[in-house]
Amino acid sequence: MKLLVLSLLFSSTLLFFKSHPMDRFNGHHEMSALQDESMYPDHTLWQFLLQQHVDDKGQVDYQGFVKDRQILEGYLKILKEDQPTQTWSKNEKLAYYINLYNAYTVLLILDSYPTESIKKIKKPWDQELIPLHDDMISLGDLEHNILRKMEEPRIHFAINCASASCPKLSNKAYEAKGLDKHLENATKDFINSERNQISREQLRLSKIFKWYKNDFLDGDVRTYIKNYTEVTIASNADIDYLDYDWGLNGK
Repeated sequence: MKLLVLSLLFSSTLLFFKSHPMDRFNGHHEMSALQDESMYPDHTLWQFLLQQHVDDKGQVDYQGFVKDRQILEGYLKILKEDQPTQTWSKNEKLAYYINLYNAYTVLLILDSYPTESIKKIKKPWDQELIPLHDDMISLGDLEHNILRKMEEPRIHFAINCASASCPKLSNKAYEAKGLDKHLENATKDFINSERNQISREQLRLSKIFKWYKNDFLDGDVRTYIKNYTEVTIASNADIDYLDYDWGLNGK
């Protein structure tokens, strides 16, 4: 499997230079564009793993990840060696941190696999397992001290907690290019899934909207939901919250 991935990456590199011969990069802007792309980590390995082991419903084949653990560790090494700087755009940072969060969540599960739930793992969101800027941080640190402070509420539907009631793990890596569309689709998909029950007079919502209420239009959850559903919601619609299923999101 590792040889297959390396072969794919090598082939992709060859195709790039065949389609972008060096004599085309004879101007400052063309060379600058190529250099800019090289500033950011390559998410190809993560994309490969997601395509192999996550279906369209977000169900994860953790047994498959176990077999390809070496590839996952290779991707995490790439992220460790190529970390965000002040020069990165907001979208580049968001894509990096979302992928970082999701990849380390998978690794956390693999370290305790087989398990029925992430909550069976001791302090899953407090373990300092992520190397970042000469420090070791936890998944909780990454979520609360970095991602939430970027003032992008849709991250709540992109990061995955390896549980049945969580927003599904996308089987496509997040990239700066097309990030807005990816986040928008993830948000629409989650709000209109069985994880929420929406009617005109009543909203029975995922507890994500309770735990992180103030991240959504400063607590105006009804208006936030209205933006993503075709259901006409009354201004005084009741809100309550569904039980959260912490069972593993796969096998």
